[in-house]
Amino acid sequence: MLKDPFLNEPFDPRLMWFIGMFDVYDREETRGVELEVYNPDDTGDREALIRKYCLDLPYLSHRHKLVLLENLEVKLADPTYDFQHLFEIDPCEAASWPREEWDSLENPRGFFEEIYKLAIEVWELDLAKASSEDRSIW
Repeated sequence: MLKDPFLNEPFDPRLMWFIGMFDVYDREETRGVELEVYNPDDTGDREALIRKYCLDLPYLSHRHKLVLLENLEVKLADPTYDFQHLFEIDPCEAASWPREEWDSLENPRGFFEEIYKLAIEVWELDLAKASSEDRSIW
């Protein structure tokens, strides 16, 4: 069974693994300042954000990356899946985005489509390695 990289429990390939690092709560003066210059609706900024933050996940193994990408593929194949809900922050939670407009992206599905496209490219070797393994030994 594939384990969570931080907890001794099964890995849950939630899509928040891709965008959780954008949460700047209690880091507004550091990570918040670093991220507030980006507009996630701008094509160039979006690609830079994805490459630098969403796909630079050194704590995930090649196996985690494959399972995470497969889950994203399933969600993208579902035309009714609401990607916007991933960006909505419950006011009772200790969480916040770098800029106010992050909680209402113009095209949240497009953001994740771009993640998928770039992950296939950036994680190519990891995905090939994981795909060649016997999952029953994970």
